[in-house]
Amino acid sequence: MAYGWGLAVAIAATALLGRPDRAGAQTSDIPRLRIEKYVLANGLEVVLHEDHTVPIVAVSTYYHVGSGDEKRGRTGFAHLFEHIMFMGSQHVPVGKFDQWLEGAGANNNGYTTEDRTNYYEWMPSNALPLALWLDADRMGWLLPTMDLPKVDLQRDVVKNERRESYDNQPYGRSDETILAALYPPSHPYSWPVIGSMTDLSAASLDDVRGFFRTYYAPNNATLVIAGDFRPDSAKRWIARYFSDIPRGPTLPIRPIVPVFTVPRDTFLVLEDRVQLPNVYYAWHSVKAFAPDDAALELLGYILAGDKASRLYRGLVYDRQVAQEVSARQEGHRLDGLFRIEVLPKPDVAPARIDTLVRAAVRRVIDSGVTELELLRAKNVHHARALDALASVSSQADLLNYYDWFAGTPDYIQQDAARYARLTTADLQRVARTYLGAHAVILTVVPQGHPELQIRGAPIQ
Repeated sequence: MAYGWGLAVAIAATALLGRPDRAGAQTSDIPRLRIEKYVLANGLEVVLHEDHTVPIVAVSTYYHVGSGDEKRGRTGFAHLFEHIMFMGSQHVPVGKFDQWLEGAGANNNGYTTEDRTNYYEWMPSNALPLALWLDADRMGWLLPTMDLPKVDLQRDVVKNERRESYDNQPYGRSDETILAALYPPSHPYSWPVIGSMTDLSAASLDDVRGFFRTYYAPNNATLVIAGDFRPDSAKRWIARYFSDIPRGPTLPIRPIVPVFTVPRDTFLVLEDRVQLPNVYYAWHSVKAFAPDDAALELLGYILAGDKASRLYRGLVYDRQVAQEVSARQEGHRLDGLFRIEVLPKPDVAPARIDTLVRAAVRRVIDSGVTELELLRAKNVHHARALDALASVSSQADLLNYYDWFAGTPDYIQQDAARYARLTTADLQRVARTYLGAHAVILTVVPQGHPELQIRGAPIQ
């Protein structure tokens, strides 16, 4: 986010101070989306939202499976299927899925998280039946074409992705190091979404087929259509293409998150092929939509959400000891964490960064945030919420996200309200509760320089 934007928001927030109706305004201008939801006999959930602003339609299919549904020793399967699902199915030859959609002017992609796998398309309105047919074919008739050469090909693709994004990427192994230290070994978030090289190599064709049979079935999926379409036509196409797909087996019981606390501050060092050290802090927090989730998100923004935030202003602009800084709440479906990351400038010791970060966190715990800081954070979040409604592709993803995480696609008004009603006391309380607890502190250092590791007192 540009500094000018942050400054503009600060000026706007100043002008709004003292307006008691502002919390109500931050919910009343969120449009209520027209939504219809129904379920097919095979268990497929369908959500429809009409938006005829432009002749574009988007399709989002959530399979309710992510890396958090895997087991230790069998990781990486959900992400592997993100790739396999583009490799053709019984009526769609290899390569034709993308080719046919692109020929109709459509775009498509997919992504995997701890909690779900999402496949999506956005296209001219007249291409909707093609997208639905292609999605239905890979949902219902991918398994007959899944052979070992296809699995091996995508296994190698995923391995290369891991090499590029984790093993050979500067600071790339920091995330899995933090997750393994923050969460107990039995926790479903204690390994990265991409999985391990060992597990990917060990996966047999029967393992992969069994995973597909279990999770990639209509009774474990939600199909969202948003944009310029006629509901009666869409329902006919959905019935024609999806109704004959057989229901999958009874789903396994979702992973149970163990109750735990981080017992002590954990100081870690990771040597990497990097020129500069990098500093990471991670605290155990709360899952998405938990009572403290919104307050932690705004706290992250106030600390280091943009170039006018406390840590960015203090470390990058004023003292000029850091190049980059960020802070964020990561609330997932089962659990969450709060992070702060700082990349020091050359010749600035991580210990110096640690002193400044701990002092900034301590000030929030002791003195809280200002009304102006809170209002600015609310306004930025509100603007982003409105921006998410500007395209049908983001609408489709948002409705699917609400449906899976909040229990209903019709949650946008309630979501806006939970941010609008926050007070400075709420943010100070969550700072004291979560950032005042024990943390995992990781220093990634250049190879051969473990002495740069942060070793210090906890933030108490």
